Order: sequence, then C-alpha cells, then structure tokens
Amino acid sequence: MVNRWGRQLLDGLFPQLCLLCRLPSASHLPLCACCAAQLVENHTCCRCCALPLPDGNAGLCAACIQRPPALDRVIAPFLYEPHIGYIIARWKFQRQRHLSGLLAELWLSTVEPPRDRDLLLPVPIHWRRLLGRGFNQATLLAMALQDRDPNLQPLPLPSRVLCRTRAAPAQSTLTAHQRAHNLRGAFALGASVKGQRIAVIDDVMTTGATAEAIARLLKRAGAADVQLWCLARTPPPAT
Repeated sequence: MVNRWGRQLLDGLFPQLCLLCRLPSASHLPLCACCAAQLVENHTCCRCCALPLPDGNAGLCAACIQRPPALDRVIAPFLYEPHIGYIIARWKFQRQRHLSGLLAELWLSTVEPPRDRDLLLPVPIHWRRLLGRGFNQATLLAMALQDRDPNLQPLPLPSRVLCRTRAAPAQSTLTAHQRAHNLRGAFALGASVKGQRIAVIDDVMTTGATAEAIARLLKRAGAADVQLWCLARTPPPAT
C-alpha cells in the first residue's frame, strides 16, 4: 500500500514520459498504452524456435523439422521491429539500465512463464565487454523478471555456472555462417547441470546460433531440458 501511494506521488510530481512518443505515459512505466499497442507480438510462430510463420500455420518450421535443434523451446513474445528495437537499443547500448523493469513487465504481460524450471542462466558476455558496457543485459533482464514474478524468485540465478571463455566479434556484425563459427568453444560450464530444466535468458534471438551453442553444451553436460526466454525474435528475411 505504501509503495503504491509513493509511486502515485512520484508519478504526480515527476510524470513518466513515453520513450517512443515523448508524451506523458500515464503509468509508472516509460511507455504509454498507445505505443505499447504498437509492439508487434509473435503470435504465430514455430513452437520450437519461435520463428514467425505465415498466419494459419502451426507446429514446427521447416528448419526444426529437418534438423531438430538442441533447444527444446524458445519463448520470444515480440517480433524484433523498430519500436521494440529502439527500446532495447536504449537499454543495451545507451546504458539505460532502468529500462530492465519495463522490458520485464512487457515480457510478463505477454507470457505465462513455465513453472517447471530449475535454473535461470543469463547468456554470459566476455569480461572485456562486461567491463566496457558495465553490465550484462541478460542478467539484468533475469533479475527484473524475478523481481516482478514471485514464482520465479525461488529459482537460482548463478553467475558462474555458464561463462564466456573468449572474446569474439559481436554476433550482430556477422553473417549466419560466421555466427556459428564464431561461437565454437566460446562457452564453458563451471558447475554440474545434470538433470536440470534450464531457462537461458537473452535479449534478442536472430539466427539462434548463440542459444543453440549454449543448449548443446548444456545437453552434453546432462541438462534435461533447455529453453530460451528472450524479448524478441527477428523475422525471417523478406522474399
């Protein structure tokens, strides 16, 4: 009750402005309802890799049928388009860490997180990139999700189970083939994950090379089930 009153007082004195339209958001979040409605949800997608599928399609995409991935499921509630892309860029590259709460609430407003997970594992970044950026956005997202969902709070969020072993060019600068090659031997485990049902946390899934490399490593170490929980999925190239 006190927190609610305090929030209302702060909103009255210092109203939040929407990140996208710059008008008062009429909310404790920096996103108004109108702009939130512009975010494109990823409704019709592959039930394994979350690749957007044509309307009316259901089930698996052709790639997952032909070559089943190590990932058991990807949860990506939004399509990566300019609106969500702008918010993520502000959060990730302009170091606006406070946007972690907004992104977590957007995720939870669209997703009912599975209750069968044993462990949350943020995708790690190399210590040099961590030093330069000052934070790992996947860890911030995982912490914000736990902060806002009581059912996720009991799950371990370890920092040393999964680590990045070497620096490499940013995945966003590479082609799909280069991404896969770039990740060979890039991750290592620092603890047992045998029998664990794991949710790997990341911001955006593009080709899925990073998540797949991590899932293969976890499965080889005996993980029972590996899901990727991310904010957005990049649509396939237009044909």
